[in-house]
Amino acid sequence: MGDAIPDAVIVALLRPFVRATRPVLDGLRDADPFGLRSRAAGGEELPAEERGLQDKVLDALASVEVPGTAAWAAMDVPARTRWWVRRVGRFTTLIAAVPGLGGALANRLPVSKAVGAAGQGLLLVAIAGEHGVRDEDELVNLLGAVLFRRELAVSAATGTEDAAADARAAELTGDLAKHSTTPTMTKVGRAVWRLGRALFAVEDELDKRPHGNLLHEGLGMLPVVGAVGKYLGEWSGLKKAAREAEKRLANRGH
Repeated sequence: MGDAIPDAVIVALLRPFVRATRPVLDGLRDADPFGLRSRAAGGEELPAEERGLQDKVLDALASVEVPGTAAWAAMDVPARTRWWVRRVGRFTTLIAAVPGLGGALANRLPVSKAVGAAGQGLLLVAIAGEHGVRDEDELVNLLGAVLFRRELAVSAATGTEDAAADARAAELTGDLAKHSTTPTMTKVGRAVWRLGRALFAVEDELDKRPHGNLLHEGLGMLPVVGAVGKYLGEWSGLKKAAREAEKRLANRGH
């Protein structure tokens, strides 16, 4: 396909993708299975002699860097970016390792490419948010530059385009778009797979996104360890995408 794909087609693909990332990122950000936020915020506490080992361990964990805790509030933007790289990277690798999280989609898409593309897109939007960038057109530009090596001509969506983007975003997020639905890792995982499928509409363009090195590619071609090579390559590509986004965001307005 290459550059023959018009900018308008790429923008029409990325606009609902960006909208769909928000509930997915909320699910990744807000996952707090051990109640660390409530512990970090304080509350009624039992005397030390009445508390079990598990409670003591969880209280200690409450000081770790999790959104909503004091430790998170004290972090600078680069530190939060590193958190997102680990969070998105580990989660997307888990999805690749456990296809059941993706439902039937996992059987129809190449694992590393689909999850890797969606993971990089999610990471870019998350990093931009930590830099205070939430404007949709700016986010579409950022994804176009890093994922597709394209400086897109993004114009404001028309009423028809806006409605179409909303409808498509709702399809991609599924139950996560409903405020009454509690995000679970399975629901988030399936949404990530749908995001990957959406980007596969321009499959050839995805070869332009950040990748691993030749060693990762070589490992990816070997039997048995091939999957490990692919995962390492995606992890490397994710970190490269983060660095590119950081540099681009730092140069905004210059």
